[in-house]
Amino acid sequence: MLLVLLLSTNIQQVNAVVDDWHKAAAEADEDRYFGHMTSAAIFLGTDASERWNATEFREFAHPYFAKGKAWTFVPRERHVIMSGSDVAWFDEKLDSATYGDVRGSGVLIKMNGEWKIAHYNLTIPIPNALAKTVVEMIRKERATKAP
Repeated sequence: MLLVLLLSTNIQQVNAVVDDWHKAAAEADEDRYFGHMTSAAIFLGTDASERWNATEFREFAHPYFAKGKAWTFVPRERHVIMSGSDVAWFDEKLDSATYGDVRGSGVLIKMNGEWKIAHYNLTIPIPNALAKTVVEMIRKERATKAP
């Protein structure tokens, strides 16, 4: 019974951290947003070129936060999986005014009793019926940038 309660508590804490992380972005609270991440965190954005460590991501994001308008992703479904009592990974479906339906996945680790986001991957799910068309569009776009 104690293990079930611990697992449930950890999942609740993970959900609270990820929810507040999204809320901090929507409120343009840069310190709170990045405070939820480890110093070695990795953020993968929707563009294939977007792989940032925590420092690079903060440099990229700072102008958005400084304007008082970062981004808003509203979670509508999340699945959390625990590995022991100090590692969790999750996937989530989010709503975004800019991108519509998006998906995120990530890993959190418990450090000094606090859950921190160590890795996050934001994607735009492409329906299978559109995949070939989108892949062709990406190929054409890359070809225009080729040296």
